[in-house]
Amino acid sequence: MPAEGAPAGAFTRGTHGAGERPERTSRRFPRITRDTARPEGGGRAASGDAPAPARQWPLLVVLIGVAAGLLLTALDLFRAGILLAGAALLAGAVMRWTLPSVGMLAVRSRFTDIATYGILGLAIVLLAMMAQPDPWLQIPFLKDLLHVTLSNSR
Repeated sequence: MPAEGAPAGAFTRGTHGAGERPERTSRRFPRITRDTARPEGGGRAASGDAPAPARQWPLLVVLIGVAAGLLLTALDLFRAGILLAGAALLAGAVMRWTLPSVGMLAVRSRFTDIATYGILGLAIVLLAMMAQPDPWLQIPFLKDLLHVTLSNSR
């Protein structure tokens, strides 16, 4: 039972030991949360005995792939660098989907992480393939859309 004058979702006050949690009187969530839940799959990717880089290997794979892509881009290999960065994000989406525990690669729910990594990775790869000069991928309606936009802006 809640103490007199306490709100409906309050914890009961009783004779609990130091390590025990008070029992709830209501099934409603409290108005103020005390902590946040870990994302699904947010546990360590390796055992706690392993060194920190080994515990977070999925995140390191993605970060190293993106960094290598940016380095290639800085070294004037634009298309290859951007393709590598996009592929690293797509690899992050695949790891988030297939692995039960991915460490700090898990940010939100599994669906949100997969959608975010996948959409961003796919967009980066497609834009790299359509980059000028000599695009590898040509989408006809985009050229028509560009001509309509430029002709209507005058």
